[in-house]
Amino acid sequence: MVQERRDPLQRPSPEALLEAARREEGASGKLKIFVGAAPGVGKTYEMLQSAHAKRKAGIDVVVGFVETHGRAETEALVRGLEVIPRKRLDYRGQIVEEMDLDAVIARRPKIALVDELAHTNAAGSRHPKRYLDVEELLSHGIDVYTAVNIQHIESLNDVVAQITHVRVRETVPDSVFDRADAIELIDLTPDDLIQRLKEGKVYVSRQAERALEHYFSPGNLTALRELALRRTAERVDEQLLTHMQANAIAGPWAVGERILVCVSEDPRAASLVRYTKRLADRLHAPFTAISIETRRSLQLSDQERDRLADTLRLAESLGGEALTIPAVGRRIADDVISFAQGNNVTQIVIGKSTRSRWFELTRGSVVHDLVRRAGNISVHVIPGDELAEQSSSKPTVQTAARSEPFNALPYLKALGITVLGLAAAVVIKPRFGVENVDLVFLTAVVTVAVRYGLWPSLLASLVSSLAYNFFFLPPVYTFTITDPTNVAAFFFFMLIAILVSNLAGRVRIQADTAIGRIRTTEQLYAFSRKLAGTATLDDVLWATAYQAALMLKVRVVLLLPEDGLLTVKSGYPPEDELDQADLAAANWAWSNDRPAGRGSDTLPGAKRLFLPMRTGRGPIGVIGIDNDRTGPLLTPDQRRLLDALVDQGALAIERVLLVEDMDRVKRTVESERLRSALLTSISHDLKTPLASVLGAASTMRDLAGALSDTEKRDLLATVIDESERLNRFIANLLDMTKLESGAIVPNTALHDLSEIVGSALRRAAKILTAHRVELVLAADLPMLQLDAVLFEQVLFNLLDNAAKYSPVDTTIAIRSWRERDHVVLQVADEGGGIPPDELESVFDKFYRAQKGDHVRPGTGLGLAISRGFVEAMHGTISAANRSDRNGAVLTIRLPIPAQTRALDTAA
Repeated sequence: MVQERRDPLQRPSPEALLEAARREEGASGKLKIFVGAAPGVGKTYEMLQSAHAKRKAGIDVVVGFVETHGRAETEALVRGLEVIPRKRLDYRGQIVEEMDLDAVIARRPKIALVDELAHTNAAGSRHPKRYLDVEELLSHGIDVYTAVNIQHIESLNDVVAQITHVRVRETVPDSVFDRADAIELIDLTPDDLIQRLKEGKVYVSRQAERALEHYFSPGNLTALRELALRRTAERVDEQLLTHMQANAIAGPWAVGERILVCVSEDPRAASLVRYTKRLADRLHAPFTAISIETRRSLQLSDQERDRLADTLRLAESLGGEALTIPAVGRRIADDVISFAQGNNVTQIVIGKSTRSRWFELTRGSVVHDLVRRAGNISVHVIPGDELAEQSSSKPTVQTAARSEPFNALPYLKALGITVLGLAAAVVIKPRFGVENVDLVFLTAVVTVAVRYGLWPSLLASLVSSLAYNFFFLPPVYTFTITDPTNVAAFFFFMLIAILVSNLAGRVRIQADTAIGRIRTTEQLYAFSRKLAGTATLDDVLWATAYQAALMLKVRVVLLLPEDGLLTVKSGYPPEDELDQADLAAANWAWSNDRPAGRGSDTLPGAKRLFLPMRTGRGPIGVIGIDNDRTGPLLTPDQRRLLDALVDQGALAIERVLLVEDMDRVKRTVESERLRSALLTSISHDLKTPLASVLGAASTMRDLAGALSDTEKRDLLATVIDESERLNRFIANLLDMTKLESGAIVPNTALHDLSEIVGSALRRAAKILTAHRVELVLAADLPMLQLDAVLFEQVLFNLLDNAAKYSPVDTTIAIRSWRERDHVVLQVADEGGGIPPDELESVFDKFYRAQKGDHVRPGTGLGLAISRGFVEAMHGTISAANRSDRNGAVLTIRLPIPAQTRALDTAA
């Protein structure tokens, strides 16, 4: 057995330890996924065999839901296991079976088998997707075995559609696949799978023939098989890396290739990244670009900092990961090797050094150290030449040099502290001797270095050395030194003072840099939290503009495309217009996905610098910045900060736009549904009364002489009834159109409810002829603020609805009473009632409940119009089923006006 090689000096990764702790946590169940390239490879069969093996080992296993697809061998394996009865649901008039989630949780087995992870549950289930059922089972500590085909993984959906020309609608998020504790790939060659298909072991004969012609071609199956193998290998590789990091195991374990490229401020670094990208593509491996930040990094020029940042951005744009790592070891090579071993890197790419042999002998060579210490890691040393240097891209945006005006105050304070040190030295010399005087001066030098930096501390070192010589080394009050011993003491004092000041000054620079980064990180974190809490596009744009202006001290405008043209959407300070030069630069930046304007190599005469805002889907907008200074706008550090702000803002804008797109799609789907329902309603409800009218009129015309007076009256009654029905249908359509457009404004006044009820009953007399009407109105009802016409229409619609859904010779009851500050009016029938899950749906447009042959057809608009009218008069309407007998009851609650309540109180 291979022994795991642990590095005693390397600590486990905290992230990996947290992940391991989460997986070992007893409160959550374990997830095992059986993955296949296509249906029929044997995922369910293998899952059932594993379940039988666990059952023989004494482990409690139940079948939550397994789909056998009529395969005899699969059904035989199911018979030997305990099966939880399925839940039966009524879905669109058909009975469908789903997993009974509550029954499985109540049974609490050790392992539950749940087939078809990507399945969409029927309406009425607790969760819309089966993978959500699985997550709930896991949260209750139940282990789950499940199966899924590779085409159902969300990130591969587009790839599968391109290969098979079939868009898979049921998908599983990658997060579910990645959180699995175990992945088992069920592999079958395309020839074997096609043979199984021909034998009828996958689909029935007719489906099998169609599948062979389209989805199950050898090319498709080979491509899907490769996808399944690669995706499973990626997940296994992640598990291996987590295991190595959690156990501090020094890599590499060369089970898969990982490439690391070392970059610096060298102009050839960009070519090095491109070479690594080509190597990664050949090996089908991920790559990472790292830069080790040392003390020397703080001394880089602005041009070198900018070049390094561009190189790291290039690595990210090529699909790699870019990291900047602070130096920990004494040598850069040690930090590179430590990172490589901790991340299971198998190959390192580094450029050949162009430094002199003398430099390498005195200061060492990173390349040589890396080759000597790499161990089992392959090291690619790429020679640099002039061609590679010329291939490095020129920065598209000029950056400003960091200019700090000379400030004499720190130097004066350094001299003052040195004078104080001299005074203290004079005081302690008689008591402690000249041997301890130098410590006082060193203390002053360190104080200056810590407070004011390197150069003031060097001045303090020089002045302290001269003061030490002049005042304390004999002969005193001269700069002459006669004793050779004192010459050595003076030399070493001066050397130590300079070294200490240099070291303390560098520590201060590093501390200031770290504090600055902490502040920037905190601001970026606060900005990301602010963006996460915004839901509208205007809020996101304002937050982005404000944050960029605040952190960079510039003016900001944000432009987004609208109807094919870039339009200013936000700015800080607010600005609505751009001049022609700025607008041209903004459009060029948008069209070419490159910076333009001030300080760039394109349209530099513009007032502002414009940068494209892009995400993984492409550019989504443009940001423009300017200030009152002349020359380039940003330093390299500010440019990197702006990139971070722009990236976060672009992602937030994309999120909001995607939400708006989804809402737009939903509205489109709803419009199409309403359009289809309207056409269906018109084709039936308009055609039927017209046909009746046409038939009656034609009969009267063609057979006028043969018809009796009674028959003529009946035909005329038919024409009138159907015309009134048609009139109601058109009136409903017009009322709904007015409601949705907001054209209906109630003309309210104080009315007696009983008068409006009586008017509605007289109007509905014809449709109520086959029913008994029971009217019970309270005698003390107050006057209500109503639109009499609209409320009469509401009551007419309710009575019409009750007559439609109630059998002949049944009673329709109208009751009203006072309830505190409201008047309640109910219309109850004795029909079949309303299904409990449709009590709210009955008020939707074009909604018509399931009805028998005795029910007159309708548009499905009556109750929707009633709700609109009632709510326009500040009331509410709801539906329920009667508790005393069969039937539905529709309840209207209307507020009692304040003036009516005042009159009642006075009375």
